[in-house]
Amino acid sequence: MTKSLLFTNCHFPTMFQLEGDSLLLESGSIRFVGTLNEARKKAPAKTEEIDLAGRTVMPGFCDFHLHLANTAEQLDSVDCETNSLDECLRRVAAKAKITPSGEWIIGYGWNQNAWQPAEYGTATQLDNISRDHPVLLHAKSLHAAWVNTLGLRIAGIDHQTPDPQGGVILRNSKGDPTGILLENAAFAINNFLPEPTVDQSARKILRAQTYLHSLGITAVHDFDRFECAEALLLLTERDQLRLRVTKNLPSEQVRYVLEENWRGRLNKPPFLKPGWLKAFADGALGPQSAAMLEPYEGSQNTGMLLLEAEEIVGLGEKAAEAGWPLTVHAIGDRAVREVLDGYTMLRASEQKHGRHSLPHRIEHVQIIKTDDLRRMKALDVIASVQPIHAPSDMFTAVNHWGKRTVGAYAYQSMLSSGITTRFGSDAPVESPNPFLGIHAAVTRQRLAGQPIGGWHPEQKVPLKAAIDAYAQPILSKTRLNLLTEGMPADLVVLENDLFELEPSTLADVKPVMTVVAGEIVFSR
Repeated sequence: MTKSLLFTNCHFPTMFQLEGDSLLLESGSIRFVGTLNEARKKAPAKTEEIDLAGRTVMPGFCDFHLHLANTAEQLDSVDCETNSLDECLRRVAAKAKITPSGEWIIGYGWNQNAWQPAEYGTATQLDNISRDHPVLLHAKSLHAAWVNTLGLRIAGIDHQTPDPQGGVILRNSKGDPTGILLENAAFAINNFLPEPTVDQSARKILRAQTYLHSLGITAVHDFDRFECAEALLLLTERDQLRLRVTKNLPSEQVRYVLEENWRGRLNKPPFLKPGWLKAFADGALGPQSAAMLEPYEGSQNTGMLLLEAEEIVGLGEKAAEAGWPLTVHAIGDRAVREVLDGYTMLRASEQKHGRHSLPHRIEHVQIIKTDDLRRMKALDVIASVQPIHAPSDMFTAVNHWGKRTVGAYAYQSMLSSGITTRFGSDAPVESPNPFLGIHAAVTRQRLAGQPIGGWHPEQKVPLKAAIDAYAQPILSKTRLNLLTEGMPADLVVLENDLFELEPSTLADVKPVMTVVAGEIVFSR
């Protein structure tokens, strides 16, 4: 690791209000920003100098909602994000040809709403590809799974298997499983996959780390489970972690989290620290399991509410014993309201018992009522959202929510309301590329420019705000200048200033260099 590094001929976007063109890094932090002469006076002997030739320097990006182990796994899996069912099946068939018999074939990304007709696949279709491989294909939302007959047999799912609590096994007219599993039924299938060793998981995460560095990402908030935590601890022990990871853990195992002092175990600066306990209040938009105040268009279905306000209070009080704040997955407006009801009671309990007010979050907030926006602000609840979901989901959202989409993916409304709002990707649900997320936030369009003018353009986010939402520390109450003396030397170097680009081209940006703790971890 280079102890001191001097970047010369830098360009800093005007939003950072910096003078000079040089940046001195020392011992993992920014030592000085200013003129070259002054930087050289402050630089230790043998400082390495790198001429950036006018390229732009910005703070590195943080993905505030990412599944690190799943993203790592996806790099080796079948890409099922296709425009047709047939193409998805072709890709699975190609993988089956090169996979030894008996090994699982794993895929990610299918979305039946993108297919014509918009129908789920079946176990029989996967059986026709291979009866020798168990097949598990995760939906884009990760809230549904498509499994072949062998996979269902391994999981013990048949005609007589009851739906698990909080989950559904779709069945045909005879009552036989179709191969589609929703919510907790989909999550449970993972229990039957071969469990990788900690070392295997660590090696996969290292590959994902390299991939994230290539995108300009220097930090993530991870939402995978204990296996990922163990792998991160191993990488920390080996001094191989070069990604600042805030590790969140599942709330349903709160007793284990507290008994084993996971908050203490994960406190491994400078690259690993504990975060939040994660709970689920509902499902997802695609399978119509997000909990809604009113039924989905053309139906009586209002989704699935998985957590009630009183449960949030009980969970929050127990978690607070060890300093864990809560973050709750809530996509539908009913789920968001229920979580806010719970947080209202939890805030009252914090005050009554003289406890510190913890930084509770809501993940996704894909549709919210105006009154609940005000409640989020009043309760000081953080909105952890994913702008890339808006253009990706817009057609499905219109089909399922109709005119209610006026209040959907309302990122500018959140910012205007004064809610602490941070951006992520939910990778591997979407790409972790922050420039795709910034493009989505600023344009509200798909990459092909649809729709013209943007989907609900009143929710477009200014570029400066989008950059801040990907870079500012989640607990920062005021905007920090991350390119000043004393700040961590986590940087990304770009060919051009983002503010000088046409918004439509933001998605095409590729980092030239990424720096973490003063160390160049990626260079194109």
